[in-house]
Amino acid sequence: MKLASLKSGRDGKLVVVSRDLKACRAAGKIAPTLQHALDNWDDVVPALEKMAAKVERGGDNFDQAACASPLPRAYQWTDGSAYVNHVELVRKARGVEMPESFWTDPLIYQGGSDSFIGPRDAILAASEDWGIDFEAEVAVVTGDVPMGAGAEDAAQYIRLVMIVNDVSLRNLIPRELAKGFGFYQSKPSSAFAPVAVTIDELGDAWQDNRVHLPLLSSLNGELFGKPDAGVDMTFDFGQLIAHAAKSRPLTAGSIIGSGTVSNKLDGGPGKPISDGGVGYSCIAEVRTIEAIESGTSKTSFLNFGDRVRIEMRDSTGASIFGAIDHIVKPHQG
Repeated sequence: MKLASLKSGRDGKLVVVSRDLKACRAAGKIAPTLQHALDNWDDVVPALEKMAAKVERGGDNFDQAACASPLPRAYQWTDGSAYVNHVELVRKARGVEMPESFWTDPLIYQGGSDSFIGPRDAILAASEDWGIDFEAEVAVVTGDVPMGAGAEDAAQYIRLVMIVNDVSLRNLIPRELAKGFGFYQSKPSSAFAPVAVTIDELGDAWQDNRVHLPLLSSLNGELFGKPDAGVDMTFDFGQLIAHAAKSRPLTAGSIIGSGTVSNKLDGGPGKPISDGGVGYSCIAEVRTIEAIESGTSKTSFLNFGDRVRIEMRDSTGASIFGAIDHIVKPHQG
């Protein structure tokens, strides 16, 4: 089943979307919003599944540009760094050694969830000097998760899967983290692809609580990265959910992110696609590798007018979630 939220008010209007992303049907009589559906999941799923079968036979035209993020705002957005290779490289760029415990104890932070960017809306920033970067990730949406849920059981609380652009302002991060109190200004609003899907839509690509498909990132029309989201993911989504729920319950509609998808190559850092690698899911990673290899980072962060596109396709080449497609623009305050 594929679900989306058309722009309408603060929380959008829930629609059920066809597998080919061409048609949709309004789900208002069943659940007016996706959050309402998540709050009443067991009660509404049978009716939503019946509507999903009907939309395969036709419905209204589905316009991805008319969508908000599936959850335009959420009770919680918790982002992990499950690809520890990425964490190690980015910390190296800041001149910070990574503790060995990061390979055994998940790293997460709680991000802003009150106003996500729509999948086709602009990334706004006051200055290019902030070091504007994209981060292509996978995320899951949970039902109610009890406090203390174990990693082996946590996957049963996954309701939906999404992909995300976790926008980062790299040049604001070092000073902010030096205060010892975590991210805030350096992590502006994130964006999710138009469609959230139930696990069964992923078929064999969902294994071991991971999505085993390439996550495609393009910058100004050129493929920037295609790492496999199921490879080099140190902590699976069950482990991330359990970590988040260790000392408090999670409410339905909580979003748990994977962190930037990153693949190693022959045991070392990845390579650009042009050099036979799978590329990268953010600019910071390629800048780090450039600095390691030549002493200088050559690739610039995003500039106003740059275009970022993030998408995941199935084994037949069909888009699963629709596309995140942003242009970077100056914020006019």
